[in-house]
Amino acid sequence: MDFTFTEEQQAAAEAARGVFAGVAPDAVPSPALTPGAVAETYDQPLWARLADADLLSLLLDARYGGAGLDAVALCLVLRESARVLARVPLLESSAAAAAVQAYGGEEAKADLLARAGRGETVLTVAAHGRTGHDPAEQAVTARQDGGAWVLDGVQTAVPWAHDADVTLVPAHTGTGRTVLAMVPRGHEGTVLAEQFSTSGERLGELRLESARLAARDVIDADGAWEWLRDLLATGTCALALGLGERVLRMTGDYTGKREQFGFPIATFQAVAVQAADRYIDLRAMEATLWQAAWRIASGAPGPLPAAGDVAVAKIWAAEGVRRVVQTAQHLHGGFGADVDYPLHRYHAWAKHLELSLGPASAHEEALGDLLAAHPLA
Repeated sequence: MDFTFTEEQQAAAEAARGVFAGVAPDAVPSPALTPGAVAETYDQPLWARLADADLLSLLLDARYGGAGLDAVALCLVLRESARVLARVPLLESSAAAAAVQAYGGEEAKADLLARAGRGETVLTVAAHGRTGHDPAEQAVTARQDGGAWVLDGVQTAVPWAHDADVTLVPAHTGTGRTVLAMVPRGHEGTVLAEQFSTSGERLGELRLESARLAARDVIDADGAWEWLRDLLATGTCALALGLGERVLRMTGDYTGKREQFGFPIATFQAVAVQAADRYIDLRAMEATLWQAAWRIASGAPGPLPAAGDVAVAKIWAAEGVRRVVQTAQHLHGGFGADVDYPLHRYHAWAKHLELSLGPASAHEEALGDLLAAHPLA
């Protein structure tokens, strides 16, 4: 196992740092002071800059205008985006496009991929289910009716649902299989209600009431949803890592300047030990993230399916990012709660990332199931 990044992956990360350099984490109203959404839509100027830098097409093949890179490159870019709390559907749109490319039909690829890579079409994924703990595909049923598919059910907390042109919705069939439906915004038989994240972003509750889709708009390939779910979870871990690293840096800067009894509080043993523990959390989050991303990108075999590495990474990401922001708030004292200082925004985003695609407990259950099914020698 070699975690050295290729020149192409490093170039993607460098391009991302350039694009995100001018992004202010407090560019929208504070979620602590805003009863509804902090903004009506995502950061569209930033989205355009990402498209101009070819960062929206990282995972797409050259025939769709993409760079043909892998999950590791995407995670490097997501890590940079989280450091500045970039308000763009980068993870969801990139992962959805990659799933369509890998498993979709030629007609769907021709319709969506090139436009998604240029930022003209925004994709998202309804991956939360009804509770965020149970499998998302169990929240919606899909049945065939002639040459079409009919979907019924509810998906909650769909990110960027009010902005996305197409939402990929996992659904289970009567035979126990899972399909991925590509549902256009405003499609007949769908109702979209407003929800809000802890970060203040607008989410959507998507209700499907006998929503009818043509066969071309449903991905009926084995493993498509599982692959997409693993990529989304791994990308969420990358976001948690980038956020946590930025928060620990903020904490180091603050404790190095804040003095008590004539000395910077960073020199106090109790402060240093807490910061060191959070540094260890971040390094564990980083190691498990790259293990999961490498398994997805390479398809390399292991004692467990790649989903096992993804579960371990998400457990560390969920628990680790929570501990990092809690310690940061503690070491900042009252200053950490000041709404004119961005730390409270990072805390709100961290809570959202902790619970996205299931909390640590859900992934511990999934890991236990995998271990039971694949006993380690």
